[in-house]
Amino acid sequence: MPTNGLHQVLKIQFGLVNDTDRYLTAESFGFKVNASAPSLKRKQIWVLEPYPGQGTAVLFRSSHLGRYLSAEEDGRVACEAERPGRDCRFLVLPQPDGRWVLQSEPHGRFFGGTEDRLSCFATAISPAELWTVHLAIHPQAHLLSVSRRRYAHLCPQEDEIVADSNTPWGVDALITLIFQNRQYCLKSCDSRYLRSDGRLVWEPEAHTRYTLEFKAGKLAFKDCDGLYLAPVGPTGTLRAGRNTRPSKDELFDLEESHPQVVMVAANHRYVSVRQGVNVSANQDEELDHETFLMQIDRETRKCTFYSSTGGYWTLVTHGGIQATATQVSATTMFEMEWRGRRVALKASNGRYVCMKKNGQLAAISDFVGQDEEFILKLINRPILVLRGLDGFVCHRRGSNQLDTNRSVYDVFHLSFSDGAYQIRGRGGGFWHTGSHGSVCSDGERAEDFLFEFRERGRVAIRARSGKYLRGGASGLLRADADAPAGVALWEY
Repeated sequence: MPTNGLHQVLKIQFGLVNDTDRYLTAESFGFKVNASAPSLKRKQIWVLEPYPGQGTAVLFRSSHLGRYLSAEEDGRVACEAERPGRDCRFLVLPQPDGRWVLQSEPHGRFFGGTEDRLSCFATAISPAELWTVHLAIHPQAHLLSVSRRRYAHLCPQEDEIVADSNTPWGVDALITLIFQNRQYCLKSCDSRYLRSDGRLVWEPEAHTRYTLEFKAGKLAFKDCDGLYLAPVGPTGTLRAGRNTRPSKDELFDLEESHPQVVMVAANHRYVSVRQGVNVSANQDEELDHETFLMQIDRETRKCTFYSSTGGYWTLVTHGGIQATATQVSATTMFEMEWRGRRVALKASNGRYVCMKKNGQLAAISDFVGQDEEFILKLINRPILVLRGLDGFVCHRRGSNQLDTNRSVYDVFHLSFSDGAYQIRGRGGGFWHTGSHGSVCSDGERAEDFLFEFRERGRVAIRARSGKYLRGGASGLLRADADAPAGVALWEY
């Protein structure tokens, strides 16, 4: 399988939360640090880097400043260093409850405090020196075993998660990280939680919660007994092994989960590569050969479609479309036009892709009619987490409305019908639009929303009024944006 950006390890970014539920913040003014912010935003995001050379020391770099946290001998802390020096070296000491203690390696003192009274001068660990790690990445990803070079996925036949797949294909490869009680759970695509003994359960419990540890840029998951998740046995069943320290077997990468889609043409058949290299609308069911990985280019916002047979869709002689390209080029890029419940694709020759009478796809049309329109269905987000510019979408306490600026997130369930999506929240209530564009989550009947995949990793959601969903100044989710851009785009 070619790389070409398909397998991209996510840069691990996170916030650090102190004992009073405030986030470590790097300020631009004076490069000062404090722990005053109630939520995780740009100034609260940090990147962990290994210190060059031998040893276990690490560096904490502010994501928005690009500078390093440092602690002087007298305990004063700042985030001013453009290059990491001796005072920037810290040791991470994971605690039994999942929190971290940060110790200055050269001076041996512990980092902590509250609000703008932070220092690295404590000689003993108190609650003020305990930090919770809160990942700042989107929590839905693919999980790759570093030692086996295989992806984790739900195996329904054995009722377990196994790391035995060469590619993260299909909905089963989606893993959702759930932040709960200062620790993380691993949730499968069917909404079950992974226990450390390898079982899948419907409700979170002590043995489904893991402490995150970082080693050389990789992730390890430590269970409540101090043991680490690893692929075990010939099938690679994911469960806690015997090691109390993470080796290569216990390390994982998180990779970006690109949308995987199926498409239905005007003849009501699925677009497929089952019968050869020609892309044709000739199948009655959606399986691997009918599933395509869709990747949107950051600059042009055009998309590519990658097939399970290992080739990109590409424009060939006389306008034909074949799944034969092994590299991304101009002929593999398609422009998407969103037309309500349908989508049209324009190829690099400036013509629209249509379904010919024999079902084969070809870019030979100058105008969009019925044969040029397709239903596009997202298949690898049966459960959905949305994040906007100000934070995650979450139920508002004591209300049927939805917040858009939260550090924590709720998981929503997605269903599909005739080019539109229905979103179900806590308690089974459906999203629906109320008066003045408000979006509520307690509907008894499903309301249709249209998903438009406008940018890489971001979707615009259109309500029945024709307006797009956005986070308003009050932090409430509203359907009142005229254009699918900026605050009306959501990471999914």
